Amino acid sequence: MFQFNGYVLDVARGCLRIEDREIELRPKSFEVLRCLVENAGRLVTKDELFKAVWHDVIVSDEALTQCISEVREAINDRAQTTIKTMPRRGYRFAAPVSKPGPEGERQRPAPAVSSDAAIAAGHAEKPSIAVLPFVNLNDDPQLNYLSDGITGDIITELSRFSDLAVIARSSAFQYKSKSVDVRQVGRELGVRYVLEGSVRHDEKRIRITAQLVDAVTGVHRWAERYDRELRDAFDVQDEVVRTIVTILQVRVIEAEVERILSKPPATWEAYDYYLRGYHAFATGFSQYPLASFYEARRCLERSVSIDPDYARAHVILARTHTYTYVEPRDESYLDPAELERAGELARTAVRLDSTLPQARTLLGSFLMFKRRHEEAIAEFEQAFALNPNYSDHSFGLSLVFAGQPARAIDVMQASMRLEPFRNATRLAYSGNAHYMLGRYEEAVVPLRESARLMPNLRITPLWLAAAYAQLGRLDDARAAADEVRRIEPGFTIERWKVTAAYKRAEDSERLFDGIRKAGLPDR
Repeated sequence: MFQFNGYVLDVARGCLRIEDREIELRPKSFEVLRCLVENAGRLVTKDELFKAVWHDVIVSDEALTQCISEVREAINDRAQTTIKTMPRRGYRFAAPVSKPGPEGERQRPAPAVSSDAAIAAGHAEKPSIAVLPFVNLNDDPQLNYLSDGITGDIITELSRFSDLAVIARSSAFQYKSKSVDVRQVGRELGVRYVLEGSVRHDEKRIRITAQLVDAVTGVHRWAERYDRELRDAFDVQDEVVRTIVTILQVRVIEAEVERILSKPPATWEAYDYYLRGYHAFATGFSQYPLASFYEARRCLERSVSIDPDYARAHVILARTHTYTYVEPRDESYLDPAELERAGELARTAVRLDSTLPQARTLLGSFLMFKRRHEEAIAEFEQAFALNPNYSDHSFGLSLVFAGQPARAIDVMQASMRLEPFRNATRLAYSGNAHYMLGRYEEAVVPLRESARLMPNLRITPLWLAAAYAQLGRLDDARAAADEVRRIEPGFTIERWKVTAAYKRAEDSERLFDGIRKAGLPDR
């Protein structure tokens, strides 16, 4: 008999139970679960499973896949945090397993993994994290509901990110009210990262702290404290949870990038190439060295060649083609083949994983440049329906292009609250939206800040030049126009119109009028 996540696997009776309720499983599916549970914490290859379950009978991979699917459904593992798929190799049972002793006492769960190499191998397809129960620092134990609620909400919201493997609440809460060592937690749950936190509040204020720790090295990756007035506990809880979750997802990915970059090339696989490509792409986007985009493309093309079904690699690869299409860096600028390649990769990403928000927003961006505005907005809205914590600055630009600048401002403000860093592009799009509403003074402030944060983003001085010109500040307008010429020496309005995908003629003419007044040429 084995116990995990509240379930009982009774080998003698050949049944699976939870809370005295028996869960029906086909015999072969039960045997697959039994084999995985008995080997919890290690990779069980497909060959091992075939030999254990089907003996000398030859069956296809589909038979095993069907059994795995049925087992996941039975143990409520739709997020695949308990049974981990090791691409092209097999599966690993990641939940802690215990076996009652002869007197009915539970033995301590055996560590799922015991080394950096095992953890890294076990989670090669996605980084893994456990959220430990936040500590209630008030003396009153009746207030545990708040710290427990925040913990549960963070687990739920993190689970929306399909690029993270999040340990279920039932497994994480076994550590409640215990003094634990983060490294031991990492070994027992088979995770790379652990989030700890605490909650303290009085009648007027609440303080929530959170810290992300690498469970293998013990290094603290991120920490933050949130102080809020306690007017409405549920509103405060929702706001802080969403902020923590959004930042946390980014910090985990950043930590994974650093870890992968420190590994020798001999260990590279699809995921390694994806992370290297992602890092190069992010460097290129923030600093605009063209070589970074092409290095990103090289890594990502390698990633999809190793794993053609890797949707995330298709997403970032498509973005490299989008940016070389819209930015004046080399002969790829305004090349229709670049945009079509981005669209092809976007459609492939959606086909591979229709529930991946990044794939949906990527397709939305492509449709935006094709001036299919309603379809573009529908893709963005679908992405945020899939994960309300996901943030993508391109939605703001899509709304401005579609003639909805007021909504774009609301979306960008909400996005900046959700992800309160790296907001140069969001500020730029907010400025453009204010411009379209004729609020030129309000447009200048975010555009000027965007230009400071990202001086090589051409659209920022372009829109800033137009706003200054409409205000009659011609010296400032000409200075901003000079920045446009620095970035694109041969700039003309006629050439730029290709990517200025405004739906309404009055919007594009309003912008072109300001650009002309700033001294930039039509042709």
